[in-house]
Amino acid sequence: MSRFWQNFVSNGNTVDPDEPRPRAVPSEAEAMDAFSTVVVGVAEALRPAVVNLRTGNGSRGGSGSGVLFAGDGFLLTNHHVVAGAKSVRVRLHDGTELGGRVVGNDPWTDLAVVQAEGSGLPFATLGDSAAVRVGQLVVAIGSPLGFESTVTAGVVSALGRTLRSVSGHLVDNVIQTDAALNPGNSGGPLVDSRGRVIGINTAVIQPAQGICFAVPVDTAKTILPQLMARGRVTRGYLGLHARQVPIAPDVARTFDLTQKTGVEIQLLEEDGPAETAGLWVEDVLIGYAGRPVAAVDDLHRLLTQLPVGDPQTVVLLRDGKRITRTVRAAEYQTA
Repeated sequence: MSRFWQNFVSNGNTVDPDEPRPRAVPSEAEAMDAFSTVVVGVAEALRPAVVNLRTGNGSRGGSGSGVLFAGDGFLLTNHHVVAGAKSVRVRLHDGTELGGRVVGNDPWTDLAVVQAEGSGLPFATLGDSAAVRVGQLVVAIGSPLGFESTVTAGVVSALGRTLRSVSGHLVDNVIQTDAALNPGNSGGPLVDSRGRVIGINTAVIQPAQGICFAVPVDTAKTILPQLMARGRVTRGYLGLHARQVPIAPDVARTFDLTQKTGVEIQLLEEDGPAETAGLWVEDVLIGYAGRPVAAVDDLHRLLTQLPVGDPQTVVLLRDGKRITRTVRAAEYQTA
């Protein structure tokens, strides 16, 4: 009698005894897949640093989210969350309520800085949004519709988008994600798999599903010193809107370029400094004031750092040619 039939008769088992036995039911921890493990880890690390913000009173009040980036209470949020307010109420993850003051805001980027009245507070690490890639895992944390410390996860859907913010300004180079957001998520962090903040959630396209946006954290880091020192940002204004685009390898070789990307002009404001200087829609801007420009954030950084009104050289790629123009940035005026 074969071993199979011997086993069948003695044990009533139709499985070959030489085959591997089924594994024991795994524990909950073992059953977690890599995705769940990452999301749980990020949530546990970041939720203490995410706060709920409230302005005004009753039906006239508003709410949103914010993320602490320093132990002495400094936090990032959206401009439209605290617009018009001088003070706010800050609720921590554990329910503690603190007073807070609006340190500065910037309608251009829809970002603001608030300081909570506390010390030794948990805070998040600001990451590097320039390293973000389409398809990577991201986690959003905030207080949608008043439900505090809500965690959602998704992927980066696209980069380099331009978005008209709630305040009416066009914000360039935003991150698009499908991590579910709702009213109240505004001002909360978008974080990578290591729990580093890569963006500040700012908008949801209604009634679309899975189309949400965040301002890159590199944009925030560029303006933070001015917001904290003066409460506002003094920046040059060119009157253009743009996106990051790749530079074709043959074009890069022709003009001996080391950068792989430039900034394509998508819109020129009538009689603005850029249009007056002779810049065209679809020009690819690769240099400003003698420095390379590979991303929209590079241009924003230079317009924030350089004196307003001084003539600056702009280097462009247009119809297979490399050309230069001279432009004088005006000072951007807040509404």
